[in-house]
Amino acid sequence: MFDTDNWQEIFGAIRKNKLRTFLTGFSVAWGIFILVILLGAGAGLENGVQHEFEGDARNTVRISGGQTSIPYEGMKEGRSIRLTNADYDRVKYLTPKADHFSARRWVWIENNKISYKQEYGIFDILGVHPGMKHIERTFIVKGRFINDADVKEARKVIVVSRIICDELFRHGEEPVGQYVRTGSIPFLIAGVYEDANKYDNRMVYMPVTTAQSVFAGSNNINNIMFTTGEMTFAENEAQIELIRRDFASRFRYDPNDLRALWIRDNLKNYRQFQELFVTINLFIWIIGLGTIAAGVAGVSNIMVIVVKERTREIGIRKALGAKPASIVRLVMLESVFITACAGYFGLAAGVGLLELITPVFENSESFFRHPQVNFGIAVGATAVLVIAGIIAGFIPARHAAGISPIVALRSN
Repeated sequence: MFDTDNWQEIFGAIRKNKLRTFLTGFSVAWGIFILVILLGAGAGLENGVQHEFEGDARNTVRISGGQTSIPYEGMKEGRSIRLTNADYDRVKYLTPKADHFSARRWVWIENNKISYKQEYGIFDILGVHPGMKHIERTFIVKGRFINDADVKEARKVIVVSRIICDELFRHGEEPVGQYVRTGSIPFLIAGVYEDANKYDNRMVYMPVTTAQSVFAGSNNINNIMFTTGEMTFAENEAQIELIRRDFASRFRYDPNDLRALWIRDNLKNYRQFQELFVTINLFIWIIGLGTIAAGVAGVSNIMVIVVKERTREIGIRKALGAKPASIVRLVMLESVFITACAGYFGLAAGVGLLELITPVFENSESFFRHPQVNFGIAVGATAVLVIAGIIAGFIPARHAAGISPIVALRSN
């Protein structure tokens, strides 16, 4: 343990060289401040990306028909690939490990107006299978979602969001069991949902067969979607390649024509984002630690100067019987004290700034959320400070301990 005399000497040295100590400490504080801000910014960007994936299941695959761009077997490019219910069944057959499926059929009629008595609104209308509940990660608040019987019998039922209910049922009526009109056709509200993605909360869901028979008059679909279940990333990649080649054979287009069939793989996209943020965080740590290292080098240089200024004092101490270990402890304590105090100030300033700007981004449409540094990072930064202080003081302390009392007493 260090007695009060040691602390008095440390504070005396700091008071004697206030400007030098301040500038040295500022370099360390600035390094920690930059590290915290960069880590917070990286976390904010990563949280924003994570939030974008929350609206859908992260292991979703979406297949859409496109247009051929490569001539094949005597046929010109520019042929449209139109998906049907048979293609939906084919995808289910080709992906036995997938767990939730749904086709999607958009409905466009009379500006997509949904009305109840005198109230009405314009909403997106989508024909789906029951699996869409899991794919879109919708939470049923009241009633139920579309079920297999609805699809099989092409029932005129819909599921609406809480936001839609607020616009149509302004007088407190219970929405489930009420009939609303889509154009001139009455539909029974079977359930009310909420979605993590606010843009999907203006969606009206109905059975895909109803959308096809009532509004389209065909068995065409716009998309096929499924979740990959417990498939590994490699299995998922192989499954998508199987679908791509099977469809190329059935629709007779070049298997390498990526524009003929659009396949969006959320699992692959999510994995790419994760790898990207690992790289970004590594880059941030390199920059932050480099800045801290510059500050630590400054502290070490200052301690070298301090040792030179106190060479005579150190010589007297050793002549009176002070052990080298006590000299080392004194110098290193001063180094750790300056580094820790300055670093803690930088840490507090960085965390404070992140807390100050967080509400600004939370209430905006920015692709940036929760720019915060977690507790583990704060503890890690504190550990970095202590280690930095030890490193900064070690070389000067070892030099001080090796000074000969005779040489020290002869110095001016």
